[in-house]
Amino acid sequence: QVQLVESGGGLVQAGGSLRLSCAASGRTFSSYVMGWFLQAPGKEREFVAAISGSGGIQRYADSVKGRFTISRHNAKNTVYLQMNSLRPEDTAVYYCAAGPPFGPIATTGSGYAYWGQGTQVTVSS
Repeated sequence: QVQLVESGGGLVQAGGSLRLSCAASGRTFSSYVMGWFLQAPGKEREFVAAISGSGGIQRYADSVKGRFTISRHNAKNTVYLQMNSLRPEDTAVYYCAAGPPFGPIATTGSGYAYWGQGTQVTVSS
């Protein structure tokens, strides 16, 4: 069982930056692919970014490429999402997710076994 706790959300003006963090419980953090997803009001959950267990491979949604960066610090059991050049359309609840141990890098929610409670990101125009 993995427990995930996100932090770092908030209100920011368009063009600004935020860094989300996701702290994970457990001793085998480095075996999990980690992902970030967002869900805007009235919309389905969307993939944002994912990172391999070692951190050497990242995947991004086209909408965030060049603006967002996913990274991880395995010794701290933490994954990050650095969000730059934020836009009003980035407004959503952002969720951290952990895949099954040694699983593939998935870009859909079904590829992840554990989820955090979410953190709200609001970008004003």
